[in-house]
Amino acid sequence: MKRTMTNITMVIKLLQSSIHRFLVLLLVPIILAGCSSKISDYPLNQPKFDMQTFFNGKLRAYGLVQNRSGKVIRRFHVDLLGKWQNNHGILEEVFYYDDGETQQRTWSLTKQADGRYVGSASDVIGKAVGQSQGFAFNWQYTLTINVDNEPWDIHLNDWLYQLDDSRLINRTQMSKWGFNVGEVTLIIEKEN
Repeated sequence: MKRTMTNITMVIKLLQSSIHRFLVLLLVPIILAGCSSKISDYPLNQPKFDMQTFFNGKLRAYGLVQNRSGKVIRRFHVDLLGKWQNNHGILEEVFYYDDGETQQRTWSLTKQADGRYVGSASDVIGKAVGQSQGFAFNWQYTLTINVDNEPWDIHLNDWLYQLDDSRLINRTQMSKWGFNVGEVTLIIEKEN
């Protein structure tokens, strides 16, 4: 009987430990999301970001991709061309990766009446939705990317910070099921 009670006590402690680990894993992404910055943090920062002005004409970007532990796993540059007619824009992107791969994406962008932007592209699931405040722009969307020749739907939290009239820094946090899987950092410059 004493041995059975000891076994039951061990099973209960193991279950409690497993439940605690599960709750921690469940709550950490929620807590971290609550600590992230908000677009409303930047109302007075200058220069004021305007997507239609900045992403108009030829641009060039230089960037890198880091895995979840911070190791750089890819480097690349991008040629961009933006065209606008009223509140509708097209942004063409051609990516040149350090391993020789090239990739193209064409964004269809629309400025909404409330100042928000909606975007779509062939590898974006649904719509990208975002807004600007001061020198910052934030939008979020789900992008399908290939990981080891398998399509993964990755959530992107995309932040653009305008430095001056011709440069901005773009930082993108990538996650899957609420867990960080990597980050992309870009410097984007307008070409004269």
